Amino acid sequence: MPGPHFLPLAWRISVIPAFTPPGHPLLEVENISVFRGERLVLDRVGFTLEAGDALLLTGPNGAGKSTLLRVLAGLHKPEGGHVLWSGVDALADRSQHAGRVAYLGHQDALKLGLTLRENLTLAARASGGNPDLCMESLNISGLADLPARMLSAGQKRRAALARVLLAQAPLWLLDEPSLGLDINTMGLLGTLFAAHRQAGGIVIATTHVPLPLPDARTHALPGLNESDIPQPLEDFPEDDLL
Repeated sequence: MPGPHFLPLAWRISVIPAFTPPGHPLLEVENISVFRGERLVLDRVGFTLEAGDALLLTGPNGAGKSTLLRVLAGLHKPEGGHVLWSGVDALADRSQHAGRVAYLGHQDALKLGLTLRENLTLAARASGGNPDLCMESLNISGLADLPARMLSAGQKRRAALARVLLAQAPLWLLDEPSLGLDINTMGLLGTLFAAHRQAGGIVIATTHVPLPLPDARTHALPGLNESDIPQPLEDFPEDDLL
């Protein structure tokens, strides 16, 4: 995978911290089962990821992709199964596990009455991350003093991704991270993905479209047809991505 040398030095040091060296097992998901009412949404889902790995969760609407991310983030208790981090039950202490996780849901989680800088400064209190560097990394520094309500959908999504960087967490759990992003921002996202993985971090993302995650594994939840699995980003003509 590409290394982080495409990033300015300040980004490599302050935005993408070093985690476990690549090649070491970090995350083990064992037989996760979840019911929604009386319907079994996730049935004994399992996989293992090493430091530096990436996994795409694919499947039709309602297959449980978002639910699985919430389980992995410690936000939803499963009816069965375990999530292990370095061999230890990650969900036994959810407060400690929260420090390992940067979670991006469908909602951008911005306070619309605050400026972009104020939103990110609040988020930085828990992690100690640098809001200015994170804004620079996603090319939104010029929006820093605008109220979040004035941002476009794509700009709000970039702000939400800046929160992911601020968390300085090894496990990125991203629900449709490309929503609203243009082709240039997808390039920035690919660079940040590569740097995070090179540092030993893990990326797990749900998607219906190609993401810039070369060598990512795919876990198709039940009901997915083979034709629905996204092709790697490089397999698409550039015109198709505009």
